[in-house]
Amino acid sequence: MEPTLARKMWRTLEPFHGFIYFSKDAVAEYAALGLEGRAGYFASRAAPMGAVTAPTVTATFFNFDPGLVEASMAGAWDAASPAEVHAARLRAVDTGLRRMLGDEVLGSDELVEALDLARVATEGCRPEGRPLHAALAAMPEPDATHLQLWLAISVVREYRGDGHLAALLGEGVDALTALHLHAASGEVPGDLLKLTRGWGDEQWDEAGAAMVDRGLLDADGGFTAEGAALRQRVEDATDRMALAPWRHLGQEGSDRLRELVRPWSKAILASGGFALR
Repeated sequence: MEPTLARKMWRTLEPFHGFIYFSKDAVAEYAALGLEGRAGYFASRAAPMGAVTAPTVTATFFNFDPGLVEASMAGAWDAASPAEVHAARLRAVDTGLRRMLGDEVLGSDELVEALDLARVATEGCRPEGRPLHAALAAMPEPDATHLQLWLAISVVREYRGDGHLAALLGEGVDALTALHLHAASGEVPGDLLKLTRGWGDEQWDEAGAAMVDRGLLDADGGFTAEGAALRQRVEDATDRMALAPWRHLGQEGSDRLRELVRPWSKAILASGGFALR
C-alpha cells in the first residue's frame, strides 16, 4: 500500500469533517454559550481534551499566534464546560449535514456502509503522540448515524494532523516557517494564512526573511529547490504516518470509503463557505 493513499483519503474525506470550521450554525451555537469570535473554534476543537489551558491549545494546534490563542481562550471554560461546547459542535454538525446532504442521504444504506468502513479505519490508529486524535477518539458516540460517521472521519483526520506536526518538528520547522511553506506551495495565499492564524506583519515578514537567508524561499516568497525539497519531505512523512488506519482497513475498503464519501464531500464543497486548508 502506497503512502499516497493516505493523502487521497484525506482530500476526499476532509470536507465532510472540515465544514464545521466554516459553519454559521457552529458560530451561532457557540455564541449561545457565550463563546464569541475565535473562542468558539479553539474551544470546540480542544474540548475533547478537557478544560485545557491556552498554551496547550497553542501546542496542539501548532501554527496560531500564541497571543491570539490566549485572548480567544480567556474565560472560555467559565462560559461553558468542554462537554457543553462539544455538544454544541455536534448540534452544528447535525444541522449542517441535514441542510447540505438531506435526509435521503443521511438515512441511506450507503451512509451506514461508510460508517462501518470508517470505524474499521479508526481501529488501526494508535494514540501515542497523537493528543487531538486520542482525545476525540475517547468521546462517546452520538446517537445519529451521520454524526457517528462525522466523528469517525474526524478521528482519523486528527490522527493525520497530529502526525503532520511530528513531521514538521522532525524537520525543525516552527509555526511561522510551516505557514510560509504552505503559502509558497500556492495552495493558500500567504495573506490569508497570516490573517487567520493571527500573526502580525512584522512577525510574518521576519520569518519570511529568515527563510530567504536559509535558502528556503526566494525574494518573492516562492520556493527554492531546497525549500521545495523540505516541503516534500514533510508531506511524505505526513503521508507515511497517516497510513495506519487505511492499512488496517485495506485497499479495497479504503477505495470503497472514498467512493461513498466523494459525492457527499462534493455536495458540501458546492454548498459554499468551505476551502480545503
